[in-house]
Amino acid sequence: MSAAGAQAMTRQQVEALVRQALYAYLPEARQAAPAPRLVANISARHVHLDQQALETLFGKGARLTVLKPLYQEGAFAAEQAVTVFGPRQQMIAQVRVLGPLRDRPQVELAFTDARFLGIEAPIRLSGDHRDTPGCYLVGPAGGLELRCGVIRAARHVHMSPAEAAYYGVKAGDRMKLVVESDQGGVLEGLICRVSEK
Repeated sequence: MSAAGAQAMTRQQVEALVRQALYAYLPEARQAAPAPRLVANISARHVHLDQQALETLFGKGARLTVLKPLYQEGAFAAEQAVTVFGPRQQMIAQVRVLGPLRDRPQVELAFTDARFLGIEAPIRLSGDHRDTPGCYLVGPAGGLELRCGVIRAARHVHMSPAEAAYYGVKAGDRMKLVVESDQGGVLEGLICRVSEK
């Protein structure tokens, strides 16, 4: 590898390569290495918007304003929130918008939220909108009908490449998460999502 190529690699990528080589030649080293700390979290109901939807709901030229950063680098809860309407004429107000903007709008609900609104939301990974129902969003500047994009998020785990290398998984693999606490439990079939972020 050229010096220029080595400089383009991140520290996490270099660490992952070194770890893989070490484990290949010294399998006992895997037991000695401390396990990466994974954070178990529940994602509350939220909305993702594209620029067009943002301007429809919040006015021409609108920009998302950061309320607080989230665990994933670059992701944040915005100050903006919308009201979500379902086919039963029920609504959930103050649903937080998450940033940054996406290529298309999406609404992620809990099972009980979807049931309350009368929406048969399928379980999907974020961004998978095939055969999904829609809803109606209302913001301070207007309303927007989404023809699709309402989902219940599939259980998943976000990992860096180094963490994925440690656990011996790649994007799309499934894992079992054991939560050790006073009220621990086991979550089966978590989908691995691997990213530098």
